[in-house]
Amino acid sequence: MKQVVQNYKSGELAVLDVPVPGCKPGGVLVRSAYSLISTGTELMKVSEAGMSMLGKARSRPDQVAKVMQSVATNGVPATYRKVMGKLDSYTPLGYSLCGIVEQVGAGVDDVKVGDLVACAGNEHALHAELNWVPKNLYSPVPEGLAPRHAAFGTVGSIALQGVRQGEPQLGEVALVIGLGLIGQLVAQLLTAAGVRVVGVDPDPSRCELAESLGAAATGDPASAAVEAAVAELTSGHGVDQVYLAAGGASNQPVELAARLCRDRGRVIDIGKCRLDLPWNAYYEKELDVRFSRSYGPGRYDPEYELEGRDYPIGYVRWTERRNLACFLDLVARGRVDVDPLVSHIADFDDAVDTYQRLKDGELKAVAVLFRYADQEPEAEQETPAPEVVVPAVTVRPGPARAVSSPVRLAFVGAGNYATSMLLPHLARRDGVELSTVVTTTALSAANAQRKFGFAEATTDLDAVLGDKSIDAVFVVTRHSSHAELTRQALLAGKAVFVEKPLALTEDELADVLAAVEESGNDRLQVGFNRRFAPLLHEAKGRFGVRTGPASLRYLVNAGRLQHGSWYLQQGTEGSRFAGEGGHFIDTASWLLDSDPVSVYATAPAGNEDLQVVVGYPDGSTATISYVTTGSPGYPKETLDLVADGKVLRFDDFVRASVYGRKRWVSSRLPKARDKGQNAELAAFVKAVRTGGPMPVPLESLVATTAATLAVQTGLAGGAPVTLAGPR
Repeated sequence: MKQVVQNYKSGELAVLDVPVPGCKPGGVLVRSAYSLISTGTELMKVSEAGMSMLGKARSRPDQVAKVMQSVATNGVPATYRKVMGKLDSYTPLGYSLCGIVEQVGAGVDDVKVGDLVACAGNEHALHAELNWVPKNLYSPVPEGLAPRHAAFGTVGSIALQGVRQGEPQLGEVALVIGLGLIGQLVAQLLTAAGVRVVGVDPDPSRCELAESLGAAATGDPASAAVEAAVAELTSGHGVDQVYLAAGGASNQPVELAARLCRDRGRVIDIGKCRLDLPWNAYYEKELDVRFSRSYGPGRYDPEYELEGRDYPIGYVRWTERRNLACFLDLVARGRVDVDPLVSHIADFDDAVDTYQRLKDGELKAVAVLFRYADQEPEAEQETPAPEVVVPAVTVRPGPARAVSSPVRLAFVGAGNYATSMLLPHLARRDGVELSTVVTTTALSAANAQRKFGFAEATTDLDAVLGDKSIDAVFVVTRHSSHAELTRQALLAGKAVFVEKPLALTEDELADVLAAVEESGNDRLQVGFNRRFAPLLHEAKGRFGVRTGPASLRYLVNAGRLQHGSWYLQQGTEGSRFAGEGGHFIDTASWLLDSDPVSVYATAPAGNEDLQVVVGYPDGSTATISYVTTGSPGYPKETLDLVADGKVLRFDDFVRASVYGRKRWVSSRLPKARDKGQNAELAAFVKAVRTGGPMPVPLESLVATTAATLAVQTGLAGGAPVTLAGPR
């Protein structure tokens, strides 16, 4: 299928051939009929992409701050690779469309194949021939509403949510600053609600359009006519509310709002304009400044948008999806007229030329639609002591076969970690062929294929598992899918490299081991890379053989997650420690040369910090402090190992030292924090190529996973958890 994309580094726009997205449960696959170009948001993104690197940095100071924090945490080389990887990738455009349901996923019962739906979301309603759209981001189109008009649903919801934030009352007067697409819709919605509207825009044609659609008066922001109209309509008191629907770097909109608003009026920011509020003006009138967040409640909440968990209507009357349905209804009943806003309809194949004409100013437009081919034409009890059973590894594998060079690899998933930490090492490794990349979103597969040289990109996992020429499969997807994908790949006879965690529940772990037993295939590696870090290897060698019990202390300064991170989706993706904690338990077990036998976990009230004490057969203990409330300026990982009169100190993959009869300190600071990914991948590829033992014994992978799962069991039970052998 075809999709409009842009490379943010070079500014290149393209209509790219990408794989068709799969139809996942909880959503529908939609074939686009019309999609709407947001002449504000999208053109701003297109313009930013054409800037120099310095210009990009100036336009996004928030992203610059994140980059600087990453430099402090991960070092310059790793940060550079990550940033350049993100910049030099194709990103999608679009977020408002109308199309026909082509396939219905499991759990969806409100639409059927052939239904017309309006779709929303900058990850799901893209300028593409096909899109997978989750349940709460689409709405059935009312009978009789033309598809080209239904394509306005998302931008209409943005305008509608802004109006709701203003809480307009019958008879009030509102000022709308900026009469682009959103401003025009805001003006119409206010008029439909019985509010008289004064519109402001420097473009006379947009002012005329607003008046033709019901605005009481319009004018240039610098003209005296606007102030005169406000004074006449409000008897000199000023408008009751102001809607900021303008963009740009000028502070004129917020200054004009203060001047024309009444005492204790409301100012609602919908667009992305400069907000240097003149303190005296806003203070003296005690103005109420409000923000409108996109389409409405549910936006940026992954449980709502991706998992389909609706908010009870008694508590949240107007959600994202209900706003979408409401706007479509208003258009269908003629209360809002979007047809005069359509300045141009372009064929989808002409998308690049259309964007270029908009960017260059050759095409003056309020709203532009893409029309897609092959669409029918419109007519117009007592609790026992907690225990986790470590499953037995009962497998009688056949002899592992060596493979002829090159080793052919497939990747399932191509997110940030795969593209920044794994694929760069594999792409330049001799004796490796990147065969196929599989993703659920077509564009990420196409990006990975372009950047790393995969022979094929697809969304069809079964085709990969059935391809006998593929030697190994990398599972680098979200945590909730790891165990099932690993199980399928093992049963297909593939060597498997799965990123941590291997499993999120004991049942999932048991299913993986059942697949090992059924298939006789134990060629499995979990991405516990720290045991492969060169500096940690050297420090362990310098420490030497241990004879007595050891005490290990491991501080993980994990930090807080950004709002919206999928790591916060604990209902589906497990706790944060379940996803990441295996790293630290595995590192401790490797340093102590044994597998854990007990786990005790406790957490302070009110935050996500954890204290985890892991016990080992010889009496050694590892205390892992996993904290989220520390300073981001402090190193992420530090550990001390004490035994036999010696101390090993390790500081965040930058410096290590051993204190004993003699003192050893790593000689110099490394150029980058090498956390072992390169060596880990080399060991895995070698094992696959030669048929030799996997880098980490399967028994150890199982023990580490069971110990990680025991942390949640211990927190729930408030007591130590014994890691018991199989009964």
